[in-house]
Amino acid sequence: MSDDPNTPESVSHPRGIRSYVLRTGRTTVGQAKAIETLGPQYLVPYQPQAVDLATLFGRQAPTILEIGFGMGEATAHIAGLMPEKNFLCCEVHTPGVGALLKRIGDLGLSNIRIVQHDAVEVLEHMLPPASLAGVHIFFPDPWHKARHNKRRLVQPHFLAKLLPRLRSGGYIHCATDWEPYAQQMLEVLSAEPALQNTADGYAARPDYRPLTKFENRGLKLGHGVWDVVFTKR
Repeated sequence: MSDDPNTPESVSHPRGIRSYVLRTGRTTVGQAKAIETLGPQYLVPYQPQAVDLATLFGRQAPTILEIGFGMGEATAHIAGLMPEKNFLCCEVHTPGVGALLKRIGDLGLSNIRIVQHDAVEVLEHMLPPASLAGVHIFFPDPWHKARHNKRRLVQPHFLAKLLPRLRSGGYIHCATDWEPYAQQMLEVLSAEPALQNTADGYAARPDYRPLTKFENRGLKLGHGVWDVVFTKR
């Protein structure tokens, strides 16, 4: 179990290798208030059995899974652009969960649900087969050191868990500012016969993915950003 007092007990698992690291972070007053007031409506407890997404969202609509939304800036922007879609968003860090809940309240969004739990276990146990129309994996932890590369999320064994939950015609959109990880993403997805690249190599940034403040700052410093978009045959 993590020593971080902001970490819920639900994110402590017996799994050997995690694709994320639990970071300490202070939850602001505004974030804490959002968790208290909006959490009961938008937070979904992890459960080790499949859920009915139509019941969860109160409607039948295409569902996008977002893995690791950080502080929720891009998530809220995209959900606002696509009110016709549902967004099931996974994040383990309490300040980020509070930040997204605050954005939900400020923007009046109703098409987001948050599971504060390891996305791999959510994928394995909570999502029925062919239930996803898309998956967003934006700026996952790059695990820069070579000895830590095995901790990266986008790996063949992760893809094997993901693909059965993705419906035919559904898409996987990854983005990273670490070129070696971008290369790995491209290699892993290209090697899967069930997937088809939407571009010749890396994709242009789709219009729906906004440039965050962090990303804009990096671009001004000359840092690259790579998008990879594949669809399921």
